[in-house]
Amino acid sequence: MDHKEFFLKTTVWRLFFIAAIPGAVSMLASAIFGLFDGIFIGNILGDTAFAAINIAFPFVIISFSLSDLVAVGSAVPISIALGRQDEKEANNIFTCALLMITGAGALMGLVLWFGAPVILDFLDASPEAQRLGVEYIRVYAFFSPISPAAFAFDNYLRISGKVKLSMWLNIGTSISTILLEFLFLFVFRWGIWSAALAPCICFGASVLIAFTLFAIGKMQLKITKPRFSVKTTKKIIQCGMPIFLNNVSGRITSIAMNKALISMGGDSAVAIYGIQMYVGEIIQPLIYGICDSLQPAIGYNWGARRFDRVKKITKWTFGASAAVSVVSFAMMWFIPDVLVSLFTTSTDTAFLNEAVKALKIFAVSKLMFWFAFATQSYMTAVEKSLYATLISVGTAFIFPMIFIFALYGLGLTGLWLNAPLTVLSVCVISAVILLVFRKEMKRIEQQNIEL
Repeated sequence: MDHKEFFLKTTVWRLFFIAAIPGAVSMLASAIFGLFDGIFIGNILGDTAFAAINIAFPFVIISFSLSDLVAVGSAVPISIALGRQDEKEANNIFTCALLMITGAGALMGLVLWFGAPVILDFLDASPEAQRLGVEYIRVYAFFSPISPAAFAFDNYLRISGKVKLSMWLNIGTSISTILLEFLFLFVFRWGIWSAALAPCICFGASVLIAFTLFAIGKMQLKITKPRFSVKTTKKIIQCGMPIFLNNVSGRITSIAMNKALISMGGDSAVAIYGIQMYVGEIIQPLIYGICDSLQPAIGYNWGARRFDRVKKITKWTFGASAAVSVVSFAMMWFIPDVLVSLFTTSTDTAFLNEAVKALKIFAVSKLMFWFAFATQSYMTAVEKSLYATLISVGTAFIFPMIFIFALYGLGLTGLWLNAPLTVLSVCVISAVILLVFRKEMKRIEQQNIEL
């Protein structure tokens, strides 16, 4: 289907099933890889390795942050430019973004490679956890000029209307990663570094396939001679800033959380926190997939001044995200012991009871999370980067850091309460932002009618 007809003329309910369902399936495939990753590491390498990865992984995400800034930041203006029928501008932003992503990945990889030992030493984890964490981080650092581009090409394929292709590429990447990681860890009995090598190899293969498709001119977006400008760069940075700040500040919060956990409960407390994160990633990516898949459609219609469709698509985004959140909450609340058992072989009753309690508290945050994230995605799609940034930074940094210190006296229970209190606070801010934007929307619609 032609991308113009797809975004402008397809009925909204059909657009949802064509775009959002494959997008959600793509993210579910990634979530399943994350699930198996945690299961393999926890059951094959043990609890110390599991804790080491949860200490190290925030730094891996930070290393991807600049590339994500460019990927997400370019996707929004590309969609809007296509909606305005300015394909030349869209292709230029696309080409410039690819070069920026590669350069940003290389820069962050160097920082991560040389900084890993110093960073992990700061957290005061056990010597063995530090050693394993450095091994894990440096594999991602080596592949960082290439790996982050996999997420960028996923956005660009959806913008080009190749939603199913994006889905199958993600599914293939996830399945091959699971198989490789099983081979490396269970069959070859390699160390923790191979748990990073498997996804890096598969991300690299995904990038190669996607780049080839764009390079031979089979996609809506074309690689052209880049024309960098201050205006283009500024636009990319503004639109990508919410996700960048979310990644960086969120990982800084995770680092602070890990340090607090280590001081209160050692590697065991970090392992429990890791279980929370892995379980949250089972269903939460579905919300990401729904919102991200419909973001190009919202941006395209915003650029085309089709505000009626913007509203309808947004309603479907919010409704579907809410439904997924309810399912996520139910899983964590009613079968927490089953979920915990997936990631540990421990028979320590105190450890298992604490993990179950932590997961049930964490479940409450998932019941509300959808509203804040869907609002952030909506604001990003219509180039309201300031609003999106407020939600992003509030979710990832401001409120979590406030509650780490405010609830520190409650011990581990105070740390487990951090997530639901943070999400509740951000939901209030999101509601205010939607009310303010509703007034702006009415004014813009009136101006459009007058024109």
